Amino acid sequence: MANVITICGSLRQRSFNAALARSLPGLAPAGMMITAAPPFAAFPFYNQDIQDRGFPPEVEAFAAAIRAADGVIIVAPEYNWTIPGALKNAIDWVSRLKEQPFKNKPVALQSASTALLGGSRMQYHLRQSLTSIDAFLFGRPEVLVTFAPQKFDETTLELKDQATIDIIRQQLAGFKDFIARVAAKS
Repeated sequence: MANVITICGSLRQRSFNAALARSLPGLAPAGMMITAAPPFAAFPFYNQDIQDRGFPPEVEAFAAAIRAADGVIIVAPEYNWTIPGALKNAIDWVSRLKEQPFKNKPVALQSASTALLGGSRMQYHLRQSLTSIDAFLFGRPEVLVTFAPQKFDETTLELKDQATIDIIRQQLAGFKDFIARVAAKS
């Protein structure tokens, strides 16, 4: 069983990205279990003065969840063509731990946007950050949900677009195989 956690990069309650992350357990292939990572919204801004006094317990819990998972799916919006600040802050915090939770960890990316590019610039920048901390990034298929209001139910925010559901299922099946390949080489 591949144990996968989702990290949602949006803090907004009615976020399309949070809705996308919530849809994943129901779309997972047999042999994959997907659960949500602990929240990171309460993390202080990264500051080495705080680190020198000891890592906040919520940072340690977040890192422990990443370490315990076989793989991570990060689902995040694009803010000003890049990574949301709260998500970047969470990554910065855990990257400072002696035991790097993302090191050699299989990671897949997803994003949803109201616009045409679906968060592609954010994914590009996030790939750079994650590569610098030695994560193993899954390549294709990519999940870039464009024009998100048309793909989710207006009231429930349940994913309703069949083409999007199909590509997510393809990504999850490929990611499951990728996790197995990474584990076999470890």
